[in-house]
Amino acid sequence: MPVQSNRRKFLQQLGGSALLLSAGPFVSLANEEVMEERIIQYQKRISPNDTIRLGCIGLGIMGHSNLETALKIPGIQMAGACDLYNGRLERAKELWGKDLYTTRDYRELLERKDIDAVVIATSDHWHARIAKDAMLKGKAVYCEKPMVHKISEGLPVVQVQKQTGKTMQVGSQRVSSIIYAKARELYRAGEIGQLNCIEASFDRQSAIGAWEYTMPTDGSTDSVDWDRYIAGMPQSPYDAKKFFWWRNYKDFGTGVAGDLFVHLLSGIHVITSSYGPVKIFSTGQLCYWKDGRDVPDVMTAIMDYPETRQHPAFQVMLRVNFISGGGDKGVTRLIGSEGVIDMGWNGFTVTHSLMPKAPGIGGWDALSTYPKAMQDQLLNQYNQRWSKEDQKAPSKEPVKYSPPEGYNEHTDHWLNFFEGVRSGKPVVEGPEFGFRAAAPCLAANDSYFQKKVIHWDPEKMKLV
Repeated sequence: MPVQSNRRKFLQQLGGSALLLSAGPFVSLANEEVMEERIIQYQKRISPNDTIRLGCIGLGIMGHSNLETALKIPGIQMAGACDLYNGRLERAKELWGKDLYTTRDYRELLERKDIDAVVIATSDHWHARIAKDAMLKGKAVYCEKPMVHKISEGLPVVQVQKQTGKTMQVGSQRVSSIIYAKARELYRAGEIGQLNCIEASFDRQSAIGAWEYTMPTDGSTDSVDWDRYIAGMPQSPYDAKKFFWWRNYKDFGTGVAGDLFVHLLSGIHVITSSYGPVKIFSTGQLCYWKDGRDVPDVMTAIMDYPETRQHPAFQVMLRVNFISGGGDKGVTRLIGSEGVIDMGWNGFTVTHSLMPKAPGIGGWDALSTYPKAMQDQLLNQYNQRWSKEDQKAPSKEPVKYSPPEGYNEHTDHWLNFFEGVRSGKPVVEGPEFGFRAAAPCLAANDSYFQKKVIHWDPEKMKLV
């Protein structure tokens, strides 16, 4: 008891995690120990021999965001940068020192012996090529989601990782989140009964949110290596939008499905331990942002998940709306037979709706359409069969969970990656998990463009 008390006190002093309703199987010392372990890991001293030297390939928004998190962790050093736009290489030297090694050819960065791991934060169409090349050159890989640009690229990446044994983490940070771990615990404990439906969405309401990013003043073939950018594709003239706004074009990005559906599915797979759906259908439209893009700005997908050893059959409905009058919102709602888990930006709530034993009679019912004598007879029979207690719906208090103040799932995801690099232990989002989250989203794109239902084998990771 003194040891448990000290651990609890230690965690409370660091902010603790706020959980209303302290009773139940989801509040456990084991969870506190996991939190304590994360905190100790972050604060532990790193020996020079444990230092990980990091190279970044792709210095756009996510490249900078990843480095901002990774380089705050003890024992991590910036060792090289690659980008196809000169201005970003110049900015890299401003941020990480004028002597930083920079290049426009990622293969030169991979040849360096002083780089242990690389971040891949390029346009989607380069993910698979660079990831395979990096692992074959002995580098650990942190690859932004979606892991691949096309479904056909997924298994080859998985195979190279198995062949080389190099650590590979895919960058959907909620996979490492203690919020999703706690939701999984509640789900497994039966807090919402039998899962049957999941609704998940991302809404945005801004030009930047719809990927119309600020353009540099000097974008041209002098400052951008356009030929390397389109290597392996048909020749085409330089197009600033297709380079700096690449998410808007299916040749370079994967649209709202690859960028945002994949986050939603990653979280869903964490909570349910699912490998993925077997049937995918999507539809959408280009409603508002008619700026030359060739992917929809409003998109909906329906995915059927079969019954497995891990979970019952359920259906997932995904939506992204880039012109939402409701503002910027993101929701994942797991609906069960007895309750709902609502995942928010920084925590979740669980509410319950329990049915009484009695089926009910009267109200919006056929009872009042029968002769009066028959109504009286039916009511009498009902009350004899079902007690007053049976006729009342049970009540259950809601649950609200919030992580410790200042908690950052990005840090946990990077900590997990670096632990894998140092120890060789499996990471939480290796290529199998990353591909199983990405493939149904890429299938949603195929369904939209081909106007058909896509069938998928989530265990074998193959189209059917």
